[in-house]
Amino acid sequence: MSFYRKTYNKKFGVWYPSAVVMGQPVPVKKVAKRLSQMCTVTYADVMAVLGELPGVMADYMAQGKSVRLDGLGTFRYTLDSKGVEQEADFDFQKQVRAVRVQFVPQREGAMTKGSTATRTLVPTNLEWIPYDAALQEEEEGTGGTGGGEDGSFG
Repeated sequence: MSFYRKTYNKKFGVWYPSAVVMGQPVPVKKVAKRLSQMCTVTYADVMAVLGELPGVMADYMAQGKSVRLDGLGTFRYTLDSKGVEQEADFDFQKQVRAVRVQFVPQREGAMTKGSTATRTLVPTNLEWIPYDAALQEEEEGTGGTGGGEDGSFG
């Protein structure tokens, strides 16, 4: 189950739902342990592969390629840059503010106009429950998982 809370946007004067993240991010060791339990690969082997994955992905993206992980999605480099009015003023080094990684989740289902496709990382039966701050306080007091600083995506 996932959690949301009501958030007020002062600029536009509207209320909207905002996703809430509970607790700390799941560490790679916990992911590796679960993956090793689901298949015939040992925990050490999973950790070795996950440890090398970022470097391999960065190498391919540095070659100008995107990286697609089946069932997950596609990663590629994008640039955060500022424009100049005259082509003569174009200077890549001065204009680029940051190199970022864009992630596009993989889609499943029909891809034709008017049809519905779903993202593989978003289950179709995802249940959203209102987040209750009192519940979090109670969990924190008893050693529960509690939320992060802000706890929201929005």
